[in-house]
Amino acid sequence: MTHRTATRRVHLLAAALAAAARGWHVHPLRPGGKGPALHGERACPHTGECADGHVKWEQRATTDPDRIRAAWSAGAFNVGIATGPSGLVVVDLDVPKEKDGKGGSDAPCGATSFAALCERAGQPVPLTYTVRTPSGGLHLYYATPPGTHLRNSARTLAPNVDTRAWGGNIVAAGSTTPHGAYEVINDAPVTELPGWLLHQLQTPPKPTTAPAPLAIPGEATRRATVALEREAAAVSGTSEGGRNNRLLTGARAMGRFVAWSEITRNVVEEAFQAAGEAAGLSPAECRTTIRSALDWSIRTARPREAA
Repeated sequence: MTHRTATRRVHLLAAALAAAARGWHVHPLRPGGKGPALHGERACPHTGECADGHVKWEQRATTDPDRIRAAWSAGAFNVGIATGPSGLVVVDLDVPKEKDGKGGSDAPCGATSFAALCERAGQPVPLTYTVRTPSGGLHLYYATPPGTHLRNSARTLAPNVDTRAWGGNIVAAGSTTPHGAYEVINDAPVTELPGWLLHQLQTPPKPTTAPAPLAIPGEATRRATVALEREAAAVSGTSEGGRNNRLLTGARAMGRFVAWSEITRNVVEEAFQAAGEAAGLSPAECRTTIRSALDWSIRTARPREAA
């Protein structure tokens, strides 16, 4: 082990122990990455913790300092927080990706969308422990009220606003990727999730059965938007073992809307990429599955009038 790697491992171990000291259940992520480093179901050796059957990363995440030291002694792993067992809902405010590599996007950033959501609710943005991501996005940590069991959501609250709860993983402060570091920018105590926001997360989006109008070029129809929100939320809430198949199914279901020009392909790809990574799939696996599913669905979609 090089001196630099050893220093990184010590730094990341300290970050893992600091998160655990707050009562947050941590688990190792791939060095420099965001996906779990623990073995998956297919590679399960069925020994140790898995002697009676595969134990998923969410259940193996821990606050035990001895287990944490043992895990990080094996490498410079990034730190993941299993939000559900930790009693957290983390609001993920994304920064829109560049549009066709030309810089800029027409979509509002997650912070702007979340501020607008709070304003419509007549509430201030609830300040809390906050981490800035390498892309410039924000992770807002909130404590869940006792007795609640929220799942992940993907853009159901507002554009570029996701949440991580049960079934979700968030990258902890102190971790780094090739794009930069996750840094605490507000070390305030974690605020309890406001009641109005809890209500919105507990209320599923209403489906619509009305015929969708033709989309204005570059804009999505209401029908396509609702379908994307529903499918992406289903992907992000899928547990290990069925995640890739659910991502494939969801992306195939959305391909027809792309073919009918009711929504742009890049919007669909971004939503499913975020949902797949939230479910624990690697970025590369997400991209491959989404591209394949959309290509097939767009190619085989029936005309709108015949659907």
